[in-house]
Amino acid sequence: MRVVYLSPDIQEAIAFESEFGSGIEIKHFDNPKLFLRSLEKGDRYDLIINAATPGSPLGINLLRTIKEKFASDTPVIWLANTPVPPSLQRMLMAAGISDIFYQNPDKEKLTTRINYLVRANKMDANSRPNSVFAYKYPLGKRVFDIVVASTALICLSPILLMITLLIKLESKGPAFYYSYRVGTGFKIFKFWKFRSMRQDADQMLDSIKVLNQYQSSAGKLEENIFSICANCEKESTECINKLIDEQGQIICEHQYIESKKNKVGPAFIKIANDPRVTRFGLFLRNTSIDELPQLYNVLRGDMSIVGNRPLPIYEAEKITTDEYAARFIAPAGITGLWQVSKRGKKNMSEEERKALDIEYAQKFSLRKDLYILLKTVPAMFQKENV
Repeated sequence: MRVVYLSPDIQEAIAFESEFGSGIEIKHFDNPKLFLRSLEKGDRYDLIINAATPGSPLGINLLRTIKEKFASDTPVIWLANTPVPPSLQRMLMAAGISDIFYQNPDKEKLTTRINYLVRANKMDANSRPNSVFAYKYPLGKRVFDIVVASTALICLSPILLMITLLIKLESKGPAFYYSYRVGTGFKIFKFWKFRSMRQDADQMLDSIKVLNQYQSSAGKLEENIFSICANCEKESTECINKLIDEQGQIICEHQYIESKKNKVGPAFIKIANDPRVTRFGLFLRNTSIDELPQLYNVLRGDMSIVGNRPLPIYEAEKITTDEYAARFIAPAGITGLWQVSKRGKKNMSEEERKALDIEYAQKFSLRKDLYILLKTVPAMFQKENV
């Protein structure tokens, strides 16, 4: 696996290679012209890591040039020293960034991401060695997807037109909605749906996260945060590695790390009785009719008819930090094992959903896909408003 490290600081590049260079080839560039010249010569890379500042010669403009001039699908990881505001995140994504990590606190996440890409690169070496995103569907599955998607679009075209008109009549805004989703091999693509929410739904998300169906146990240990940590208590000693937290209180380093982990919210977000949903949108969601535009994604090859649901970027980023990253090895799909097994049930935990995704990734087949499709129709007409 060949990795490019873009940074004006050669010592930083040397430190990165020392830490992550095992089993991969890392090439450092501190000059954008030299990097562009390398690409013009035909050099191919499996991953680009950018540790420069956004406005520098190695920053956003260089990434835009690579994307436009070379039509590169090479994943790009942005390494930041400070929190990246949402406006800059959108600019980075538009320029071709796949992931954003912070150099110090996200070191474990970055290691997981690189290790996954190394594995994906090895798995894909026999088909398309120059792309870690390449995923070769079984021929039968791809033919099945094209036949089903094209037939469904032709037969349903009058209904799709009627739905489009009803959405436009009920509320202002476009009838179709897309968001960026992460699919097979962490590939990011435009994910299409009928709009079932208000136009400002994305801006309202932070204010309603308390209604999330996938609530974690985060924060339950908050009241014990300043007691002696479990490691030191086991050794019957006082905490040695002490830190001062944001409130100015002394805590153990081990305890501080655990508290930070506990503050991380659940990976999935699904709102029961979502106040952002329109009246007609509620019908579309409860019958899953809002998913029909994804047949276009299937024809494009972004998705399959059956597979694991592609995730929003903020959800996918959390899944990459642990053993559940395996769910991204499976095809991304319109319907899947999770939908027909547990969809909408309030007692479904986040761990159960992840386990179902991994089960499909490990055992998917055309026969299993047909079984899931047969169970999809009754699952579409659910009672829960989620």
